[in-house]
Amino acid sequence: MHSTMSLFRALVGTVRSARHAPRLAAGRVPDDDVLLDAPDERLAPALVAAALGDPEPAAKLLATTRDAGEWEDRDRYVTRLATFAYSRGDWLGAWHAAAPGDPDVLLVTAQLAVRRAWESPARAERLRELAPLVQEIAGAAPHDPVPWRLALDHARGAHAGHAVFESLWEQAVRRSPHHYGCHVAALKYLSAQWYGSHRAAFDFAEQAADDAAPGSLVGALPVRAAYDGLRVPPGPDGSVPAPRVDRAVVRALALSAEFPAGDPWPAEVRNLLAHVLVERARWEEAWAEFGRIGPYATSFPWGAARGAEPEDPLLRFLAARDRARGELARRTPLRGTGRGRTGRGGPGGH
Repeated sequence: MHSTMSLFRALVGTVRSARHAPRLAAGRVPDDDVLLDAPDERLAPALVAAALGDPEPAAKLLATTRDAGEWEDRDRYVTRLATFAYSRGDWLGAWHAAAPGDPDVLLVTAQLAVRRAWESPARAERLRELAPLVQEIAGAAPHDPVPWRLALDHARGAHAGHAVFESLWEQAVRRSPHHYGCHVAALKYLSAQWYGSHRAAFDFAEQAADDAAPGSLVGALPVRAAYDGLRVPPGPDGSVPAPRVDRAVVRALALSAEFPAGDPWPAEVRNLLAHVLVERARWEEAWAEFGRIGPYATSFPWGAARGAEPEDPLLRFLAARDRARGELARRTPLRGTGRGRTGRGGPGGH
C-alpha cells in the first residue's frame, strides 16, 4: 500500500509539473539571457577600457566614488577591478607606473594582493607579509571605509585576535556606520567557520539589521548568517534554530521588495535569499525571488565550493531556478487551472 501511494504521488506530481511548468516559466528571463556578475553602466566602460590596456576610465570612476563618498559603489568597483586584474593586470601596472601615489590604484593593488595571498597554501604567512601595505592604505584614508573593509578581511585570514579586529572595526564604522562590506567582513569573523559561533553571528547580524538605515543592504545581514548556518556543520552551540532562519528570510524578503524587479543593485542579496529559500524548500517564494533577480545572477553564493572543486555558478543558478519552478509546479493542484476543461464524453471520458 505504501509503495502504491508513493507511485500515485509521483505520477500526480509529474502531471502537475508538465501542466504548470510552462505557465510558470512565462515572463521569466530565458536561460541564455541570464548574466553572471554583470557590471553596471558605470563599471562596464572601465572594464572594456582596461581590457584594451587603458586604466584612465577606472581611475576616473574610483576617484568619483571617493570624492562623492559613494562607499558601497566604491567597494564593489574596487573588488571587481581587482578581480579583472587577477587575470589581466597589464592595465593596472600601467596605472601604477603613471600614478604611483594614487590612493585608488594602491587600493586596487592591495585588494588584488590580499586575494592572491588568500589563495596561497601559506595564507596566514602571506597575509602577514602584506600587513604593512594594508595598514598604510587604511591609515591614509580619513573618510573611506573600503580600505578598512580590506583590513578586516586581511585580519581574519591573518588570524588576528579579537582585540585587533575590534580596533579595526571601530575605525571602519567611524567612517561609515552602515557600510555593507564592513558588516559582512565582521559577520565572517564571528561565524562558526572562523572565530565565533552560529549564535554570535546571528546576534550580530540581527542587531545590525535592527540598526540599519532604511534601504540599506545591511538589513539583509541575517540571511547571510542563515546561509552560513545552513552551510557549515553545527558548532559547539548547536545548529541554527529553524525559526531564526525563517525570521532572517522574512527580513530579506521585505528588503528585496523595496527594490524594483531586475535591479542590479540588490542582486547579490537576492541571489543569496533565493539560495536560502531553495535550501528551506520554500518554493513559491524562491520562484518569486528568481523573478525579482531577473538576469542578474551572481557568483556568490552559487560559486561557493560544495566539494573538492568549485562549481560553475551560472549553471548552479539555472539549476536552482529550474528546481524551484519544477517543485512549485508539482505542488500546484490540477483542478481548475486549464481552459476548455474536458468532461465526460470528451476525449478520454467515459
